Amino acid sequence: MTDLADRYQKIRIIWRQDHAPDLWSIRVRPEEPLSFKPGQYVTIGVEREGRVLERPYSIVSSPLEPEIEFFFELVPQGGLTPALHSLQAGDTLLMRRQAKGLFILDSKSGRRQHYLISTVTGVAPYVSMVRTLICQARSSGSPDLRVVLLQAASRPFEFAYRQELEAVGQGSKWFQYIPTVSRPWEDLAWKSEVGRVEDVLRKYLDSLGLEPASTTAYLCGHPGMIENAKGILTRRGFVKDNIREEAFWVREK
Repeated sequence: MTDLADRYQKIRIIWRQDHAPDLWSIRVRPEEPLSFKPGQYVTIGVEREGRVLERPYSIVSSPLEPEIEFFFELVPQGGLTPALHSLQAGDTLLMRRQAKGLFILDSKSGRRQHYLISTVTGVAPYVSMVRTLICQARSSGSPDLRVVLLQAASRPFEFAYRQELEAVGQGSKWFQYIPTVSRPWEDLAWKSEVGRVEDVLRKYLDSLGLEPASTTAYLCGHPGMIENAKGILTRRGFVKDNIREEAFWVREK
């Protein structure tokens, strides 16, 4: 028990929202504050039969928010998400005491344009970045950068944070949100972008003037998307220095 207390703290779920049968978000209240940068992840888990089932998850909330938010996709045969999916407000789980990761907004290269690309739950670290920039803008004015977020999903209901992100885009000049679906025939009301990330990534590179010399690209989500998108970016002139990636593996062990 002492060893667990050294490595983990308990967190209590204070809010849960189900976006679809296999997609949901929670907010938790930790026993002690967690220090992290927008875009980082922290490992959370549940104790079962004397051992901790755990996995790292990107943090959705901003470090400036009082609670910590996560966005999950259920893997029916997975080792952890079925247990997480059963938890409701009031339940507790475990969280590592330190956040980790280098998938943060580029502030050192001098490039002022940021192209954020994701599949469904890969939007999580980007929401943290955008929320933080909004909070900073309230106190010091609009950020001196341009952020374009392209998010792909099969169906519109998988865009759990679409309403929030579209509102930010409508209320600011520095941020643009572009959702795209690969199965538009399943929702005839969908009137926005159509296609997989690989189908539309280059379109917005060109139409929005996201040139390699002035742009850092970020890839987060399914590893297959990341590899395909890296190929497109490389052919467009991007190099390793201005491509950042964070793979979300679908299969759990």
